[in-house]
Amino acid sequence: MSRDLFMNVNYLLWGSIFLLVLGCAPQKETLEPPVQESASFSQSGEAEVSSRWWTSFENDQLNTLVDTALSSNFDIQTAWQRLQASEAVIDRETGGLFPTLDANAEAQTTRNQQSPFGSSDDFSAGLSSSYEIDLWGRIGSQVDAEEYRAQATLADYQTAALTVSAEVVRTWTRLAEAKKQLALVESQIETNKKVLELLKNRFGTGQIRGVDILRQQQLLESTREQKSNAEANLDVLQHELSVLLGRSPQDTIDIVPEQLPELPPLPSTGVPIDLVQRRPDVKSAFNLVKAADRDLASAISNQYPRLTLSASLTSSSNTVEDLFENWAASFAGNLLAPIFRGGELSAEVDRLEAVKKQRLYEYGQTILTAFQEVEDALIREQKQRESIERLEEQVTLAEQAYDQLRLEYLNGTSNYLDVLTALDEVQQLQRDLLTAELTLVEYRIGLYRALAGSFETERENEN
Repeated sequence: MSRDLFMNVNYLLWGSIFLLVLGCAPQKETLEPPVQESASFSQSGEAEVSSRWWTSFENDQLNTLVDTALSSNFDIQTAWQRLQASEAVIDRETGGLFPTLDANAEAQTTRNQQSPFGSSDDFSAGLSSSYEIDLWGRIGSQVDAEEYRAQATLADYQTAALTVSAEVVRTWTRLAEAKKQLALVESQIETNKKVLELLKNRFGTGQIRGVDILRQQQLLESTREQKSNAEANLDVLQHELSVLLGRSPQDTIDIVPEQLPELPPLPSTGVPIDLVQRRPDVKSAFNLVKAADRDLASAISNQYPRLTLSASLTSSSNTVEDLFENWAASFAGNLLAPIFRGGELSAEVDRLEAVKKQRLYEYGQTILTAFQEVEDALIREQKQRESIERLEEQVTLAEQAYDQLRLEYLNGTSNYLDVLTALDEVQQLQRDLLTAELTLVEYRIGLYRALAGSFETERENEN
């Protein structure tokens, strides 16, 4: 065969391989969410909210607490290390796109008693290299899959930061409510003590029955029980806040709010498509779909032949001084084509096809959950405001009823059981109103959390 004919055949062979690569290499798909997005949310405000949404409460102490948690919370630090590990996996898989180069050295002594020299020494050293040509994109698909998984892990880290910030704000507001509850219960205890003293004084004049004193003492002890519960709740919340800040629960938190924060105006909810592009948990789910698509592409490529090139350079001698004088070089190509694997490779393709569909459905469910969280927070806040208005009216009516019954009792036209019941209702409604106000703030926190996108932390800026 002439040299020109050989070159033409060679070009034809490699051209055929190139066309085969283009035809067989799996292509990336355009992935669409499996849900129908609505045009808008049911409600919307007009206030624009920063990505660091907790600053909307305009409280410097709260901002300090959240910043401390973002830098010290162990859940966030754990999520960050998961991100570092996933990025290291990218580097590991990328290494498959480059040739390998290994050095070797060997020394051997052979003893032969029949030889006049008694023993002989052999020394060898060399370099060896191998490189798999990524004909079908198998290695590249693996790298792409790990890059998408790293992006998903980054979104998981951002989700962790968002979750911890929301928990800090919730705990901070619960501390404010717990402190107000404790102050309210202490005030109610003082009120019940005064009523008890009044009853005792009137009992001495024979104007009331002894059972009325016993009933008032029972109410007093019940209120003291409420105080014990309020104190325990306050301590537990301080422990929770300490742990969120990455501290021991025994550490005392000096920053305890006196009042529940005033709610800012209702934020703008935007349109659902913006929420999908903004929320880190949705981003994570989408990147997992893309990673599954690349895993599938790699598995499909794994069914095709592999072409590996290898080269070596070696030198050997009986003495160390002459070791590097004589060299031998070799170059080889190896084509490995899977013919029969008992269905292993096709089964892996089927498995990863199912995993891709699973990730796609999980992505759809994440989107629907995100929409639901926004709608739930909106309707809950609206209805909670109505509930607070009714509770405030109930407190007013209960106080009026108590004052009237107390006056009738002092005038001898009513029994004390009615007065006691009215007083108990007033105090319980007062406590319920505080709890309802806290619930309203928590619903707003939930709305901010549902609408929030990712925000950069100091770790990301330093990295």
